[in-house]
Amino acid sequence: MTILQTILEYKETLIPQLLANEPNFNVASISRISLYDALRKSDTLQVISEMKRASPSKGLINEGANPVEQAKKYEQAGAVCISVLTEDKFFKGSFQDLADIANNVNIPLLNKDFIIHEVQIDYAKAAGASVILLIVAALPDDKLKALYDYATTLGLDVLVEVHNDEELDRAFAINPKIIGVNNRDLKTFNLDLAQTEKLAAKINARNDIAFISESGIWDVEDAKRVAAVGARGVLVGESLMRSGNVEEALTSLQVPLPFVVEDVK
Repeated sequence: MTILQTILEYKETLIPQLLANEPNFNVASISRISLYDALRKSDTLQVISEMKRASPSKGLINEGANPVEQAKKYEQAGAVCISVLTEDKFFKGSFQDLADIANNVNIPLLNKDFIIHEVQIDYAKAAGASVILLIVAALPDDKLKALYDYATTLGLDVLVEVHNDEELDRAFAINPKIIGVNNRDLKTFNLDLAQTEKLAAKINARNDIAFISESGIWDVEDAKRVAAVGARGVLVGESLMRSGNVEEALTSLQVPLPFVVEDVK
């Protein structure tokens, strides 16, 4: 049983409860820029900053973090988007964290979770998300497409996450606009930035995709490494959650991109 399988089995047990209740969050309607457009227009590497209290691989990271205060720091420091963990058991997050953040910042919000059912997307949107995550390794092809189509019909951006070449091919089949390469293998939780480099050429061959490198980005050298192969953004959680100076840590990652996309469709 891998860590991913353990998490997915737990998520399955929560679906009946979500289906039995309407999502009810007091979230103001805020118009947020498209994450895709923001990534495509930028001439520097953009940072998706994560509100993350814990993880299966690291245990507690910053259990007492106030989600609103952390999100405001990220926005003020120039984050392009805030990723909010809503998984409760392994990451100590909640949809209420997402809703609270949604009422206090204006930039795009990514609901980071292990989505296996449409009802989770309903909750994400109700709690203020403008972007959701779909993990290719967690879904069969038909469900991946169904969830992607459902989210896009609700007006949400979708970050489609892959780890290897086979998963990338499966992702291409649904024509995503945003692809994230997770440098952490969700089955073993081993981490290697070479994953981004291995998949970069294949992703860059499709010039309409916004390409993100996820996990393992700690400093300016890491940022330069992934930017050099075409990443337009990085998703960063642990290093920012542990940082004593969020603005300094975040801005150090916003390195110049080697090329700029001129025409955003």
